[in-house]
Amino acid sequence: MFDDKNYNQKMEKTFQVFTKELSSLRTGRANASMLDLIKVDVYGQKMPINQIGTITTPEARMINIQVWDLNNVNLIDSAIKKSELGLNPQIDGQLIRLPIPDLSEERRNEIKKMTKTMGEKCKVSIRNIRREANDQLKNLLKSSKISEDEEKKFEKNVQKMTDDHIKNIDEKVISKEKEIMTI
Repeated sequence: MFDDKNYNQKMEKTFQVFTKELSSLRTGRANASMLDLIKVDVYGQKMPINQIGTITTPEARMINIQVWDLNNVNLIDSAIKKSELGLNPQIDGQLIRLPIPDLSEERRNEIKKMTKTMGEKCKVSIRNIRREANDQLKNLLKSSKISEDEEKKFEKNVQKMTDDHIKNIDEKVISKEKEIMTI
């Protein structure tokens, strides 16, 4: 039998991944999730910064990382410098300060484009899930496990889920662009 909840969950997961990626994009404000995608090579494996130190945002344009092990300070420092965030860490013992500079107009537009691209990739993934669901429906119809009416009903449900998720993606992209362009 056809399980449209399964496809809705897949679409929801895709949307959650997209939302997490978006939150890691740098806007003019300090945001601890900006560091989520940076992995540091410590103890023989790559770990996210929040597993080797405490991340705080004491003010709108500053991120502090209180590193638990002094040996990891330089590793975190170089990982941040290698990342595409364009941040310049300031080290003070086991504390790393990350001042968040204002974004230039050019950089804002680049980030806006990245946001749109991420949105499009997410939409493609959602549409692929729809296609997968529709293929399963066609197979079930061919093998006479569902009637044509059931197939049409499920197809409509899948299309509605797809439309809802794509609408959510568009709204998310628009709100992120507003955030990026706000100085």
